[in-house]
Amino acid sequence: MQQAFRMSNDTYQYNHLVKKDGVVQEWTKEQVLEYKKCMASPSYFAETYVKVISLDRGLVPFNLYPYQKRMFEHFNNNRFNIVLACRQSGKSISSVAYILWYACFHAEKVIAVLANKGATSREMLGRITLMLENLPFFLQPGCKTLNKGSIDFSNNSRIIAASTSGSSIRGMSVNLLYLDEFAFVERASEFYTSTYPVVSAGKDTKVIITSTANGIGNVFHKIWEGANQGVNEYVPFRVDWHDVPGRDEKWKAETIANTSVLQFDQEFGNTFFGTGDTLINAQTLMQLRAKQPIAYMEGGDFLVYEETVAEHDYIMCVDVSKGRGQDYSTFNIIDISERPFKQVAVYRCNTISPLLFPNIIYKYAKVYNEAYVIIESNDQGTLVCNGLYLDLEYENMHVESVTKSRMGIDINRKTKRLGCSGIKDLLEEQKLEIVDENTILEISTFVARGQSWEASDGNHDDLMMNLVMFGYFSTDSRFTDLTDIDLKAMMFQGRMDAIEQDIVPFGFHDNNDDYIDQIELEEKFKDRDWHIPYEADNNGW
Repeated sequence: MQQAFRMSNDTYQYNHLVKKDGVVQEWTKEQVLEYKKCMASPSYFAETYVKVISLDRGLVPFNLYPYQKRMFEHFNNNRFNIVLACRQSGKSISSVAYILWYACFHAEKVIAVLANKGATSREMLGRITLMLENLPFFLQPGCKTLNKGSIDFSNNSRIIAASTSGSSIRGMSVNLLYLDEFAFVERASEFYTSTYPVVSAGKDTKVIITSTANGIGNVFHKIWEGANQGVNEYVPFRVDWHDVPGRDEKWKAETIANTSVLQFDQEFGNTFFGTGDTLINAQTLMQLRAKQPIAYMEGGDFLVYEETVAEHDYIMCVDVSKGRGQDYSTFNIIDISERPFKQVAVYRCNTISPLLFPNIIYKYAKVYNEAYVIIESNDQGTLVCNGLYLDLEYENMHVESVTKSRMGIDINRKTKRLGCSGIKDLLEEQKLEIVDENTILEISTFVARGQSWEASDGNHDDLMMNLVMFGYFSTDSRFTDLTDIDLKAMMFQGRMDAIEQDIVPFGFHDNNDDYIDQIELEEKFKDRDWHIPYEADNNGW
């Protein structure tokens, strides 16, 4: 009966499995009841009528796992959805089944299916087409257009497939946006910035983002962490390896035996850590743990993790930006009196003028027992060095050349190479404890870029460059004089030399922008209570 019906003039062009536009449906009582059930429940619709391709059995009914049923409910109940799922968990096929349900039972909706590559999104649209072809005609809304790039239904809903480029859906009104494997999308930050206004404009617009973990610091990771912390609109949904039927401890052991613990954690354990391109190895990154500051100063720009300890020695490493709201002026304060060395305080601000930055440095260098100050001596850094040494008369500063009176460190090809080598050893040999969340993020996103190391797309490396300076200085004889420790002897010199040879030189770039923001000078530093309670009114700090 159904097959004969589909071979009639009611089918779409050359596809006799799809109902064409304008067909008048003659309903039976049973079909009306089924239609209502499907309309009310996407999981009932999928499990009862949707068919999928199985690698082993071919075309089979879509038998939902319990977590897939919960996923459908999650999509239905929330506008902004983000899904972190292990490999081979069926997150994509579940998403496209929900999309088909949404298009069939909601009139005048535009659904965009976007993936890293256009071919991938079209393949997903092909899955939707296959599901549509195997629906009974009474559930099909009818098709006006059906091709590799879009499906237009008789209810005026539409599904389009495209790549995640900045212009893919710009100017469109989208009711449901699906982003597949979003952690692997190149230039995701640029795409999301251009896309978010499109989806946030409507009051009922839905967003579904799914992906496997792919390192720290990308847009997917940031949205996921924000969702878990409740600081954005997204509601998280997680699928772990043990949620998938048939995966038990025996399966885990066999998978690890055929791969590695690290690969298992990345692909099946939903573990966020740096990629293999990071300067610091993945095992070390996984061990880094952020702590809560004990005090927030300077409007949240200065974070204190440990109070000053009498008779302890501290090093302050400083990186200077132009204060234009882009890169950050930063410094890290490190306690070198204990083993391992400890990060005790961090400053990070992208609006502080280089003319005013010396006052901040002076203030907290004084607090931390006249800390030994090391400043990168680029053009803005030279301005800060002069302000600190000449104007504020702070003398406990690193001088690169006594004969030339050159203060600070000249970050060039050699010093960056040595600094990267030094900080790599310090962190991987657990001789430096890092506790600041932003610093950990920058360490985790400091990756190979061409022939050097720098921040991955959409991230910063200003705090990391503080550590690179510290790594460079740790190999200097003056560090030994300060600490009575010869780090070169403590670490495996042969391995450090090998790493040093592998890290290709790279120099810094400057855009020669002389613009300087004008900021009123804060009142002269006064003693403060280091245990001031934090009030969350400062741009998310």
